[in-house]
Amino acid sequence: MTKLIHFLVISIFFAACQPDERITYCDVLVVGEGTGAVAAAIQSARSGAATILVNPQPWLGGMMTSAGVSAIDGNHQLPAGLWGEFRQHLRDHYGGPAALATGWVSHTQYEPHVGAMYWQQMADNEPLLIIRKNALWSKVEKKKYWIVEVILENGETEKIKARMLVDGTDLGDVAAAAGATFDLGMDARNNTGEAMAPAQANDIVQDLTYAAILKNFGDSADMTIPPPPGYDPSLFYCSCELEAEKLETNLLLPPDFSCGEEKPHPCLTMLTYGKLPNDKYMINWPRHGNDFYANVSEMSPPERVAVFQKAKEKTLGFVYYIQHELGFNNLGLADDEFPTNDQMALMPYHREGRRIHGLVQMTVNHILYPYNTNLYRTGIAVGDYPIDHHHAENEHAPEIDFPKVPSFNIPLGCLIPKNVDGLLIADKAISVTNIVNGSSRLQPVIIQVGQAAGLMAAMADKQNISPNALDVREIQGQLVEANGYLMPFIDVPPNHPYFATIQRIGATGILKGRGVPYQWANQTWFDVDSTISSTELVKGLQSYENSFKFEGDFSEDKLSILQAVAIIESYANQMLDKGDPMTFEDLIDIAKDNWETGFGLDNYEENRSITKGELAVLLEKIINPFENKVDFNGQLINSKK
Repeated sequence: MTKLIHFLVISIFFAACQPDERITYCDVLVVGEGTGAVAAAIQSARSGAATILVNPQPWLGGMMTSAGVSAIDGNHQLPAGLWGEFRQHLRDHYGGPAALATGWVSHTQYEPHVGAMYWQQMADNEPLLIIRKNALWSKVEKKKYWIVEVILENGETEKIKARMLVDGTDLGDVAAAAGATFDLGMDARNNTGEAMAPAQANDIVQDLTYAAILKNFGDSADMTIPPPPGYDPSLFYCSCELEAEKLETNLLLPPDFSCGEEKPHPCLTMLTYGKLPNDKYMINWPRHGNDFYANVSEMSPPERVAVFQKAKEKTLGFVYYIQHELGFNNLGLADDEFPTNDQMALMPYHREGRRIHGLVQMTVNHILYPYNTNLYRTGIAVGDYPIDHHHAENEHAPEIDFPKVPSFNIPLGCLIPKNVDGLLIADKAISVTNIVNGSSRLQPVIIQVGQAAGLMAAMADKQNISPNALDVREIQGQLVEANGYLMPFIDVPPNHPYFATIQRIGATGILKGRGVPYQWANQTWFDVDSTISSTELVKGLQSYENSFKFEGDFSEDKLSILQAVAIIESYANQMLDKGDPMTFEDLIDIAKDNWETGFGLDNYEENRSITKGELAVLLEKIINPFENKVDFNGQLINSKK
């Protein structure tokens, strides 16, 4: 509360000094409508920074509330940080996980207004967070402080001064206005090293969607809307396969019409794709449905409004097609969802916009081969969704053969623009390639990105340093304490007794994960209960510090507790500066005396095989490699390499 009083006193001081302007001071200013914006604001406030969120919408939550995309893609088994917290609110509200599995596209589906309610509730619980809703930023400049000019809901103008600025917009608008350089569109393969990228760069982004929520008003109801201007039913002919025995339709297809080699889903399947609780349906259908192509990032606000209206009309056309042509006239635009006159979503769902040039850039090669570089050591968010691009509405988009990938983590340096100080990115505009954006853009990943950005902003403010001077391990450590994931280990959830330890040891790479591309929920296994050989442990330690030499016997047999201690003792005496050398006998005594009470492990038998989970604990308790600092490329600082 002391910091909040400081927040208010400074604001009054600024206002008194300049009576012609309303000026407010804060530590961290988050600007944007995005999912990452509210996550960043909540975490910044939780981390002790006086925080203001400027949001142009009346709701919090971005794509997963205001844009109506309330069927969550990915991370069902990776409930990291604020994503897990938000999902638990939904489970409690609806009555458990099964109550959210109402459609077939997602394990977590909910009504947008319910999601908005819980984001608001989470924000309201933070005394250091002030929110300006229905507020538009108009100018960004950097002097000693960031100064952002905001037009408030009542029409008044407010200037907000902040030490740290966080871009939580869908399209990277604030970062661009602040001078951050960026990419927009598809990257050339020679620039990114991605073999499947097009030979030449272009300005093509993914399709956007203006979502709608339909509600069942009862079998006798006729909720059919008027057809929108320019309605053309042929746009939607292949959106689903008619089931004549189940549907009474008004649709008369031309006799020569064909969907070619496409095999549309049955119409009932199309509708239940995004079925929500309480007999509602999310209309966000990519196959000859309501996807819409437009690259609006560099457009003026009036130009965007005009484009969004066309996208909205396409969705209304699809709704009319579902009602009138397919015969579902009992399904009408939900009258208890969005606070809009037309009952449509508050904003479009943007899949892609600008991608800033960060301290590091994440490419698909980092997902395919995570241990080929050290960037994985700097992870601050995880995802498991495959690379999924929507380009059906742009006939000029080149075909890309997207590879199957394992789950992945997002490097911390992707959130820090390389040419603008005091700015962080909290939403889709992080420093990834166009291809990676197809996986990094999903809701749970962006929640984590926002949470990390908010934490980093608060830490940089508290320490009075630039974000690019932050301690990577300190950030990661605090994220883990908040149940955040550094590594996407599917078999070690936050309630696992070794969760925090395995996250930290995994981020060193001494013990590595096993990636598995798997359908629509990719995996990385730590194999917590498996065993390894002494050779694998030595190689893991050498991958961490390649000057480490082990003179003992290598074995391909299962590593025992005794062998593990011997290898760790050799590493400690070579690589650590801890005064007098540790003897093997000393470490054996430490392990024996602390195995159960100090380490929290079971069944100490020196000659039995040690599991990877137990080995992670032993490594952390004896040599604690996570405390060695790394830079934004994951290289050890002050390493003996």
